[in-house]
Amino acid sequence: MRLGIFAKTFSGSNPLTVLAAVKAAGYETAQFNMACAGLPAMPDEIPAEAIAAIRQAVAETGVELVALSGTYNMIHPDLAVRQDGMRRLGLLLDAAQQLGIPLVTLCTGTRDPLDQWAHHPDNATPEAWADLLAEMTKAVALAEATGVDLGIEPEQANVVTSAEDGRRLVEAIGSERIRFVLDPANLFEVADRDTARGIVADAVEQLAGRIAMAHAKDRNPDGSFATAGTGVVDFPDFFARLRAVGFDGPVVTHGLSAEEAPGVARYLSSLLRP
Repeated sequence: MRLGIFAKTFSGSNPLTVLAAVKAAGYETAQFNMACAGLPAMPDEIPAEAIAAIRQAVAETGVELVALSGTYNMIHPDLAVRQDGMRRLGLLLDAAQQLGIPLVTLCTGTRDPLDQWAHHPDNATPEAWADLLAEMTKAVALAEATGVDLGIEPEQANVVTSAEDGRRLVEAIGSERIRFVLDPANLFEVADRDTARGIVADAVEQLAGRIAMAHAKDRNPDGSFATAGTGVVDFPDFFARLRAVGFDGPVVTHGLSAEEAPGVARYLSSLLRP
């Protein structure tokens, strides 16, 4: 497994500046966001100069880009918003293809019209599920055309909240392009260490073979998010279970400050060593 971090953890709109900071903090891979190239996260267009600058930054720093953020609200109540998001997703998939980035991450969405990471009671309705299937079908077609995988992350505030939801989605769509980003801290809200360990273990088992990337974020006992290694997530057990199902991909941390990044790199590296 290779250690990585959200590039956006570090300030800056120049890819070389950002990836140099990633490298200096002790990370060999990164999940990239177009904000790190001076563009919106979901840009309206991606100039050739931006692609060239990202490619040069990768070459100069040696930091591998393992994913590109393509998150928009896939079940936004306004169809026009979804259509615009899909168009922008297409641009990001094209950019990922040009840059050799294997995965574009998604947000399975919420009926909340203002915040794509906010829970809404209508997320659990058949109508929301139907809208997600329709949107994912279009996204898969774009992914197939570019040869780039789609990374879905089970999150409590979105339609796909669990590994079980993820398996249901795969069964409905069927594409090999659908992969999973497994963040243990997003599989529950409030839990003690033993309960959290069981939930995470079940998710690893259910999604085995389709996990493209693991995230390393933590939760405090009160449910608030925490820096990896400071909360209730049992990371040694999580990594052991990932190894047991044959996962050997990137482990990307986020939800931390730039100042915390070197310490988290040391902590996670110690667990990832064979």
